[in-house]
Amino acid sequence: MYGHYLSSLKVKASTKNCCEVKCVMSEIGMRTRMLVKDVMSSPVVTTDEQAPANIVAKLMLDNKVGAIVVTNKEGRPLGIVTERDLVARVLAKNLAPEKTVAKDFMTSPLVTIEPDAPINEAARRMSKKDIRRLVVIYKNNLEGIISSKDILDVMPEMIEIMQERTRIEGAGGPEATEAVEEAPLDGYCDRCGVYSENLRDVNGQNLCEDCRIEVEAEK
Repeated sequence: MYGHYLSSLKVKASTKNCCEVKCVMSEIGMRTRMLVKDVMSSPVVTTDEQAPANIVAKLMLDNKVGAIVVTNKEGRPLGIVTERDLVARVLAKNLAPEKTVAKDFMTSPLVTIEPDAPINEAARRMSKKDIRRLVVIYKNNLEGIISSKDILDVMPEMIEIMQERTRIEGAGGPEATEAVEEAPLDGYCDRCGVYSENLRDVNGQNLCEDCRIEVEAEK
């Protein structure tokens, strides 16, 4: 009975390709910080709170997204439905998808962030709440969604721009540039995937403190 809905869940969140990432980085230029609005996905796919699970699954499949924001009749965001919500709260409980509406299995309340917030704040908030997506709200309006993958997609370019900016502005000579390049960075560890404010380069990988200790112990 549920084979169709399980196959419908094999949907990947839309991602930025290489050209799009480079375009975003070009628009940002040498700005000190990258903001949520620079990498968020917009417009957002939404569904009514009374939409049944099978319709929600089809929306995900048709739009190639992994999450849909649930709204009320006035269009106000109430919660979010992810692939995991469909599996864990509908299929795993053997509920009839055509009779189970979005408001009954959505995740609520929403964890939100503003479009002008820096993306390191978005990553920090995701890590603290143990979630992979934040809904972007501005003046009570739904603006977009940012995911941990959105941040990971632009992290290498972000680090490169920061280092290049340092080289350009580093009037203190090679010693000053070297000192800044050795400074810790914010982001996701390339080894364990956990967000850290203390990343350092080890053999071409940005590692958190715990992983650096592990790597050192393996030598």
